[in-house]
Amino acid sequence: MSQPHIAILDDEPEIRRMLSEALTEAGFRTTAYARATEFEAALKRMAPDVCLVDLGLPDRDGLALVHRLALESGAAIIIISGRGQVQDRVTGLELGADDYIIKPFDPAEVVARVRARLRKGRSDPGPAAQTASFNGWTAHFDRYVLVSDAGEEVTFSHAEGEVLRLFLESPKRLISRAQMQEALGGAAGESFDRAMDVRISRLRTKLGEDPKNPRLIKTIYGAGYIFLGDVRWE
Repeated sequence: MSQPHIAILDDEPEIRRMLSEALTEAGFRTTAYARATEFEAALKRMAPDVCLVDLGLPDRDGLALVHRLALESGAAIIIISGRGQVQDRVTGLELGADDYIIKPFDPAEVVARVRARLRKGRSDPGPAAQTASFNGWTAHFDRYVLVSDAGEEVTFSHAEGEVLRLFLESPKRLISRAQMQEALGGAAGESFDRAMDVRISRLRTKLGEDPKNPRLIKTIYGAGYIFLGDVRWE
């Protein structure tokens, strides 16, 4: 099995060195970039498994880059930033990041978060189960696209896809927050709960749900969520 490839984008040389050393020692293959332009050029030639992205870049808006990666890349995205305000974290997650680590950090934590994202990726069904149909929609997990019966296409991010897949694999069954945390990884707590709220809200919007009375993704207050659709995997 080939080594998972981790792409690092940070304009601080010491951060790049520290992350590269920690991840290489943990058995990963790494490439590091100081500028978004060279990182984006490299993405045309490579397909990393995880992207570690700093938001404070000298040549590109970091959040805009995260959003583009979420829409166009199959890689998991972990933001590493000195911006520690709750709103910064929420915005990053809303734009498609899978996780958010605040500077300063312990390299061991980054390694653990990367491993968690990769474990989740390996637990997904194989290529034969990349398409699911439900209630007038077809989800293409290989292309990160939802297609309606009318042919309308709506893209979803890697992070949103993880939550959608979880629901589609367990339709009409209560999924608690604890079960979501175990399945999707990440540290339990307010930050994880907020991330799930954001992703579920965005999925409801993309599925045309009434936020006050959703038909498919129901909130069971104090217990979790339940997906009420009829699902067929192909």
